[in-house]
Amino acid sequence: MSKVDEEIARGGQGQVLDPETYRDSIGTMEQSGKRKWVFPRKPKGKYTNKRELVSYVLLLVYFAIPFIKINGNPFFRFNVIDGEYFIAGQPFYPQDFFILTLGAIASLIFIIVFTIAFGRIFCGWICPQTIFMESVFRKIEYMIEGDRNKQMRLDRQEWDSEKIWKRSLKWSVYIVISLIITHFMFMYIVGYEEVFNIISQGPFAKLTNFIVMILFTAAFYFVFAWFREQVCTLVCPYGRLQGVLIDKETINVFYDFKRGENRSKWRNNEDRKAVGKGDCIDCYQCVVVCPTGIDIRDGQQLECVNCTACIDACDEVMEKVGLPKGLIRYASEKEIETGAPYKFTGKMKGFAVILFLLVGFLGFLLYSRGEMEAKFIKPAGSTFFVREGKITNTYNYTFLNKTNEKKIVTIKVIEPAHAEINYSTVSKITVDRDKISKGTINISFPESEMNLSKQNITIGVYDMKGKLIDSYQTYFEGPFKLQIP
Repeated sequence: MSKVDEEIARGGQGQVLDPETYRDSIGTMEQSGKRKWVFPRKPKGKYTNKRELVSYVLLLVYFAIPFIKINGNPFFRFNVIDGEYFIAGQPFYPQDFFILTLGAIASLIFIIVFTIAFGRIFCGWICPQTIFMESVFRKIEYMIEGDRNKQMRLDRQEWDSEKIWKRSLKWSVYIVISLIITHFMFMYIVGYEEVFNIISQGPFAKLTNFIVMILFTAAFYFVFAWFREQVCTLVCPYGRLQGVLIDKETINVFYDFKRGENRSKWRNNEDRKAVGKGDCIDCYQCVVVCPTGIDIRDGQQLECVNCTACIDACDEVMEKVGLPKGLIRYASEKEIETGAPYKFTGKMKGFAVILFLLVGFLGFLLYSRGEMEAKFIKPAGSTFFVREGKITNTYNYTFLNKTNEKKIVTIKVIEPAHAEINYSTVSKITVDRDKISKGTINISFPESEMNLSKQNITIGVYDMKGKLIDSYQTYFEGPFKLQIP
């Protein structure tokens, strides 16, 4: 139990500790510009428990997805190098990138709507930086070095055997976890089979892959062992975007200044309202638990990630001194200023409608995406030839099977109807799932019916049930005819 907790638990005899004791946690920079290391106290409470549950579920999802397959395809893979893309078990190709682009636009609009309505809840509850930092690396730090006061004492301590042992152990565990995160990240790119294959071959069999893994491991270690909250306060663009999107009706973690001011230290058996004091007892517990080192009582700040640690810390103090909880809570600035209940504004409704329409259109594109993509291209430099009263053109075909099952297809000319197809091999073409099949066909057309030297032709691809699964329009060449009126 901290000194402040002991003071409150005894009934608040005398004053709470001087807040100057905790001033070293306010902000992450000295006035000189030197970084001020943040030692947050371990949070506990209702919101912390819920947030940890969400974190563990998302961590389980992160480590499980690379091993999940649907119809033999990975649930998710984004292999830019080899051009393999799978989402929810469905293969995507460069030709389908417009769908992924729409998906990215829909995600961006969702972030905008979500931020306008609920501020930076994403940062505190879902962001991978927060999840790994607070639910993995910070937990390990608490286990090895202890809570806030012990960490601060260890930091001031000389490099004796205790400090060397604890820091070496912590950094070694951090390296191992960073290495594990890197390997799973690579599973999202090349698949777990290939990652296990690289591991089994040893580091020098595929030296480039090994070096890349080491570099990413070093990057993760740097972020979580040293850079930490500065990712959120200095690098992440979302915090800056928040400053543009939020308004007085946005839900955020807020300090109720109307109820809390004038803040003053706690005195036992004092009628605070009668003497003009607010409910904030100036204990600084909301500050010492903040992972970004800010004071939530200074108002909404870009550094606040809405992690709710200050809510739990304040509620714990309020409960001990017998004051109502919720001095720090999820609320809008307008709600605190006027007491008006939260409303879903017209601006939010407009964005929500746009998002709904975009997601619906995206779903339609995914549902209506063709089973196969076919192309018929004339070979470069090729021309026609005439034999036995028929004009013949040669085409190279490319079939891309986008389904999870093997396809057997045939080719027919849809228009003009009198055209004939001559196959170079067999008339029934087999295309394995998620594969490309290539070949050549000749299409002949009666010379007597050829009115133009170049005319359009539509070629269809049919399955064995006679269903048209794709078509392609190209041109058919013939001899030039000079028409004299």
